[in-house]
Amino acid sequence: MSLLLHGVLLRLQRGVRTSCTCCGGRWGAGAAKSAVSGQEFKCPEKSGFYPDSYQCDLYYKCNKGKSETKLCPDGLVFSDENPNKERCDIPSNVDCGDRKELQEPQPTKDCARQNGYFKHPDPQACDKFVYCSDGVPNEHPCPPGLIFDEETSNCDWKESVNRQCDHPTKDVLDDGFTCPDGDVMGPNGRALPHPTFPHPEDCQKFYICRNGVQPQKGSCPLGKVYNEETFMCDEPQKVQGCENFYDGVNLEKEKSKLPKKA
Repeated sequence: MSLLLHGVLLRLQRGVRTSCTCCGGRWGAGAAKSAVSGQEFKCPEKSGFYPDSYQCDLYYKCNKGKSETKLCPDGLVFSDENPNKERCDIPSNVDCGDRKELQEPQPTKDCARQNGYFKHPDPQACDKFVYCSDGVPNEHPCPPGLIFDEETSNCDWKESVNRQCDHPTKDVLDDGFTCPDGDVMGPNGRALPHPTFPHPEDCQKFYICRNGVQPQKGSCPLGKVYNEETFMCDEPQKVQGCENFYDGVNLEKEKSKLPKKA
């Protein structure tokens, strides 16, 4: 039998499994159980890999004038820059031109297609994205201060991305700490790139906000406490409210328990 798909006449052979794959890709549901012949595609004289005129993830392998129909894995498209190379890539890396059609999507949870980079399911988690490989989602963060741009599959500055993200979701540590909004000025009157904040209960501990937005836990060396005026670890007697923090603690004994540096 034959099937007209995106302007290309495909011959389906009954009882034969599909061999039209590239990099592990496979045909969509409509043709998944049949082999496809590329006899209707007219090959150039030179053997190689050539794009379909209409569908960006469809292409042909030509060998001595005979064609074999191929399809990229769902979510990837065929790069036609070099006919000597068989390469499927993410759409942002390929200029499809007039080849605007694509195979039927095969979505899974959090993956719009089997492969590619996609927005986080939380619309306000602009600084995160989902990388999908064979339908398996993997969440990744953007570098601090950047948000994900689905058009380019890159993380970029907010003003360069066409995306509404007025109330971005903040990272929260397991004790509930999040980085506060606004700049923190250092002793020299300049905004700190990685400001630090005191722990509300433990004088030895503090928090670091990488690039002002990514919270991490920090701790002073044993015997020191965090000084929020200097943003450094200091002697307990120099920090109001922490003068007696180590009272009753045998510092020499506790220090002997610490692993020795190699």
